[in-house]
Amino acid sequence: MEAITTFDSTKESLQDLLRDIKDAKMQLPDFQRGWVWDDEHIRSLLASVSLSFPIGAVMMLQTGNAEVRFKPRLVEGVVHTAPPEPERLILDGQQRLTSLFQALMLGQPVTTRDLRGNEIQRWYYLDINKALSPNGDRDEAIIGVPGDRKVRNFRGEVIADYSTTALECAAELFPLHIVFDLSALTNWQMAYFQADQSQMQVRLQRWNQLNQSVIQRFQQYQIPVIVLRKETPKEAVCQVFEKVNTGGVSLTVFELLTATYAADDFNLRDDWKERYKKLREYRLLHGIQNDDFLQAVTLLATYARRQAGLAASLPQQEVAGVSCKRKDILKLPLDDYQAWADRATTGFIKVARLLFGQKIFEARDLPYRTQLTPLAAIMAMLGDRADNEGVRSKLVRWYWCGVLGELYGGAIETRFAKDLPEVLAWIDGGPEPDTIRDANFTPSRLLTLQTRNSAAYKGLSALLLREGGKDFRTGNTIEESIYFDDKVDIHHIFPQAWCAAKKIDRRRYNSIINKTPLDAKTNRIIGGNAPSVYLARLQKSAEVDDERMDTILRSHLIRPDALRADDFDGFFAARERALLERIEQAMGKPIVRTMIEVDPTLVPAGIDEDDEA
Repeated sequence: MEAITTFDSTKESLQDLLRDIKDAKMQLPDFQRGWVWDDEHIRSLLASVSLSFPIGAVMMLQTGNAEVRFKPRLVEGVVHTAPPEPERLILDGQQRLTSLFQALMLGQPVTTRDLRGNEIQRWYYLDINKALSPNGDRDEAIIGVPGDRKVRNFRGEVIADYSTTALECAAELFPLHIVFDLSALTNWQMAYFQADQSQMQVRLQRWNQLNQSVIQRFQQYQIPVIVLRKETPKEAVCQVFEKVNTGGVSLTVFELLTATYAADDFNLRDDWKERYKKLREYRLLHGIQNDDFLQAVTLLATYARRQAGLAASLPQQEVAGVSCKRKDILKLPLDDYQAWADRATTGFIKVARLLFGQKIFEARDLPYRTQLTPLAAIMAMLGDRADNEGVRSKLVRWYWCGVLGELYGGAIETRFAKDLPEVLAWIDGGPEPDTIRDANFTPSRLLTLQTRNSAAYKGLSALLLREGGKDFRTGNTIEESIYFDDKVDIHHIFPQAWCAAKKIDRRRYNSIINKTPLDAKTNRIIGGNAPSVYLARLQKSAEVDDERMDTILRSHLIRPDALRADDFDGFFAARERALLERIEQAMGKPIVRTMIEVDPTLVPAGIDEDDEA
């Protein structure tokens, strides 16, 4: 049985590869990042080739597959007014091939960088005497000179001049950019012989030695080449590229799709830039990334295909699945992107408005950025129905189950793919989605919520604002403008300094049970004082009586009598119960109640970022 393979492996001459680059038969896929090699890397590479040392294989992709189309671009330095369609694209080896092309075949000084990153221009030469010396170092024999071929000292004075063939020959510096140009090579050889008539015989011997030990090594150099056949699927091409691209950061799915759409003259980057400008009008969406958006569009496109298959009564195995994994995004046709991108944009905006109502105002307070993706797709599919009270209440319940159940950390693409059809079916009278059924909150989790690094911590803060939590000092319910103007954040109720002095376990006083949203000025008045002390100060400052202050405290689920009596234990137990009740209400399902006991093995004793002023 013949082995099945998607690639061919062979060797090709360096000269042929560089000529294919010059003739634009070989180009780069547009998603390749730019050429970045510096002068030292280039000289080291030239030294290796001059010694016939291996420099590694290169990988190409045959063009011609209508399903795997990337916008091509010329290798840096190549100029064509009307470049032809390439026969192959360089997937791996761009830095090496570009460096060799510019140094050996471009016929112009190479624009590169020095070790400090400064842009410089260089011609590359071989010092004949150093190259032929038995004890010579080939790396030292490869030298780069400035673009005008004049070497200057720190005062700018010319100390060496190689700007003519005669000067090159006199210095016995062989210009490597003519190594593949037989006419230029012959002319330079004759000039070299004639540069010193008294040493012509010696120079003839040196030239023969140079030709055999260096020049022919360049001319006969072979590079291993792996060619992916044009039948290779796009997902495999992208995966292969990322695995072999050892030069830096992996490409994102957005960059790869941008290159794909560019083949159809559609600029995905510009399109996203305009959409992101609209989304950024909502502070909550400032953290949205382009791959979040592509996931939402892919969810919508695959859901629409699935619904069409079901409507056509296709066999189950032929009905497309809903998905937004990387491979699905890479397969997203441009027509589908254009069909769903506007609705996805509207979906994200609707999400921002929905979550504003849940008192989540900015990106840093989002429990999960990732949960916005399926919610945006759901909102996009619902359209105006998402504004109906009954639908809205279901979406809010689903959202809080995801947050408080902490279900959107880690790998979540599979959950996204279930969320969209399941939530839409539930809204139409179907069963509860898995996200609601899977959600669970263990009471002991309250003790481990110590910083805003956790989704549930940020979620509970928002719930307290949603429940109408009023600022201790002003008595104002915290809305969007107040939130930003007064710098509202999560602060301790029983101050840390007071708790530490009373030797209360840090794991209790630093938990979410002892924290609530307050504005910055109120927190400064609280300071490190006992509650009974700072309450008196706040009431005097705000000119309110005990009854009004008690109402404000209850809006934060705080038992006033316990706070006024500096009774931490009574406060803690009452607030724990109250928080669990609100969690149950938000999730729309009961949780198993057990009073919290401090277990040192479960609770981190980290430093909280919301210390009192």
